[in-house]
Amino acid sequence: MTSPDLTDANIEKLAELFPSVITEALDIDGNLRKAVDFDLLRQELSHYIVEGSQERYQLDWPGKRAADFAANAPIAKTLRPVRGESVDFDTTKNLFIEGDNLDALKLLQESYLGKVKLIYIDPPYNTGRDFIYDDDYAASATEHLVKSGQVDDEGRRLVANPETNGRFHSDWLSMMYPRLKLARNLLKDDGVIFISIDDNEVDNLKRIASEIFGARNFVAQIIWQKVYSPKNSARWFSEDHDYILIFARDKEKWQPRKLPRTEAMEARYKNPDSDPRGPWKAADMTARNPYEAGLYPVTAPSGRVISGPPRGRYWAISEKRFKELDADNRIWWGPDSNNTPAVKRFLSEVSDGRTPQTLWFYEEVGHTQDAKKALLKYVPFEHTENVLNSVKPVELIQRILHLSSEPGDGDIVLDFFGGSATTAHAVLKQNLEDGGNRRFISVTIEEPLPKPEPGFGTIFGMGLTRVRNVAAEMKRSDDTPTGLDTGFRVLRVDTTNMTDVLRAPNETDQQALMGLEDSVKIGRSGEDLLFQVLLDWGLELTMPVTVKKLAGREVFVVEDDALIAYFDTEVSPELVRAIAEREPLRAVFRDSAFTSDAARINAEQVFREVSPATDIKAI
Repeated sequence: MTSPDLTDANIEKLAELFPSVITEALDIDGNLRKAVDFDLLRQELSHYIVEGSQERYQLDWPGKRAADFAANAPIAKTLRPVRGESVDFDTTKNLFIEGDNLDALKLLQESYLGKVKLIYIDPPYNTGRDFIYDDDYAASATEHLVKSGQVDDEGRRLVANPETNGRFHSDWLSMMYPRLKLARNLLKDDGVIFISIDDNEVDNLKRIASEIFGARNFVAQIIWQKVYSPKNSARWFSEDHDYILIFARDKEKWQPRKLPRTEAMEARYKNPDSDPRGPWKAADMTARNPYEAGLYPVTAPSGRVISGPPRGRYWAISEKRFKELDADNRIWWGPDSNNTPAVKRFLSEVSDGRTPQTLWFYEEVGHTQDAKKALLKYVPFEHTENVLNSVKPVELIQRILHLSSEPGDGDIVLDFFGGSATTAHAVLKQNLEDGGNRRFISVTIEEPLPKPEPGFGTIFGMGLTRVRNVAAEMKRSDDTPTGLDTGFRVLRVDTTNMTDVLRAPNETDQQALMGLEDSVKIGRSGEDLLFQVLLDWGLELTMPVTVKKLAGREVFVVEDDALIAYFDTEVSPELVRAIAEREPLRAVFRDSAFTSDAARINAEQVFREVSPATDIKAI
């Protein structure tokens, strides 16, 4: 009934490595649970006797421990499908998730653990004018259970974080820390995260990301020129750039793809001597570094003898190698065959791309005005105050997609600060341009706009509108290839589909028992239950789902019998056998659909006889 308890999983991992540090302790309900003796653990990880707390290099702030706890604490929530707002629901591999991204990241832990190739996020910059998530995990454990949805439906809210707040940086760090911890779990071993940020928190962000991903996995700090002209109204300096921090899941396993050569780069290659090997450019044959084998005379084709390289320099190649290159017409002596020799570098033999640099100019990746124009093109605003100021250019995200994902590998791209859906837009556009099949997961909280628009009233709705219109434009184009996935499934974070029916004998009476008979909440559909089962079993939420008739009843069939589910209120023996005869990997039923315990036991027996490999569950 809850997302995985990552604390329990971590304790089990520690128990395998250091069984002596595992002990028992009472939880908030007074029950004995496994726990870690941290004094013993510190001793296990030290080369000397540990006595008391030790000073060490770290970033600390009020609320850090609570933020760490927030990443591991389970939640009693689920993802409910919203078919009416989706596009190509049955076939698409893309996801839009509406809700708090901390909840969403927890719910995705099983289904997408180690599967995401690229994460790009554009979190609040903490300028004092934007909003951050109010997680409030400094509350007591009981309050946390209430707030996380395990007791009732109370959710979190967005709050302003003005600089007058005494916890200005601490609140922002506490918001980011658990989300980055959970995000790291989702990355593939060769995955990478790109994070946009400005001067307000770039230093703090780099330090917490170094703590979570490991300082050795820091890749680069990009400077993006975000404006095309200086702001004359600036009091001190015109802030013309933002940063993008890059951390790999494992730096040894991740490598950026080369960028395409520019037209200007290729224009440097000429072919003045009509060499059959194609265009080339002359490269200096001298170097400053001392090289004893690089001191020798050469004779130009004109007959002029050159006694050696210029004073203070050396030929970069040996005399033997020089003669080999000259014989192969790879030495250029100038148009009159009398110049100092240079080596011919052929375009066909150089790398087919250029190494990415840490300075990105707006001419290549766009600026903030480009970003606003793109948003206004695809979203019909009636109120200018609804237009986001922090939106990023599509070209900027496309640069990141090119560097960090392969077109045809079906890479998953996650943005859990989805906002106006720039990342989703960029994925569709990049797939269109290079024939790729990347998939996106975009998570956005249901934040109301300053003024409702005719077609939407939240930032989440703005993003949906944008991507719908982008997809519609692509479908109208004759250049769009058949099969390009421009759809998306919409899922919404909500409280669990299951009612809390667990009661001790002294907590209920005979009259209340009838209300505890059904474990499913009123108003939850079979499709709601299906997606909760997908989460529980760790299956991807974009697996194809079809409805088929078996024994006169409609059942959900997921991914060619990877899962068959039936959630109606009555299940017959004939249906149980029909499902078993298909030999699915998994089968799930509604517990209350069985007329008795005997009927459920008989169903399990049928599967043992007909399809013993099937994993069976009743909810």
